[in-house]
Amino acid sequence: MDEVLAFLKANPVYFVATINGDHPEIRPFATICKYNDKLYIQTGMVKNVFKQIEANPKIAICGWDNNGTWLRINATAVPELSIEASKALLDEYPALQKGYAPGDGNCVVLELKDATARFIKFGEDDRVVTF
Repeated sequence: MDEVLAFLKANPVYFVATINGDHPEIRPFATICKYNDKLYIQTGMVKNVFKQIEANPKIAICGWDNNGTWLRINATAVPELSIEASKALLDEYPALQKGYAPGDGNCVVLELKDATARFIKFGEDDRVVTF
């Protein structure tokens, strides 16, 4: 899990795919936080991405680094409504505090649960991390 966290921190823009009805949707994300030995991403409850996750919590994440390594994650995004988890994430991303606050009824952190992360580099064996 720590290797996944380090990769996403070092390459802060990654893409999250969800299902919207009968088709996929993908958008950039830039938050990742470890809290209580779990990884979390963050969004707003009013956003379509959260509505899609509520309807189908299975997500895919994809990121890339300048060394040619891809990170692909399949996970279940589980809302964590505790103030402490939201605070931990927002403390790492102070710029988000202009639009979000723990317990504001909009900010939600999503635990990446039952995750399989695959590090892929052409010509090398894939490395798989589960958490």
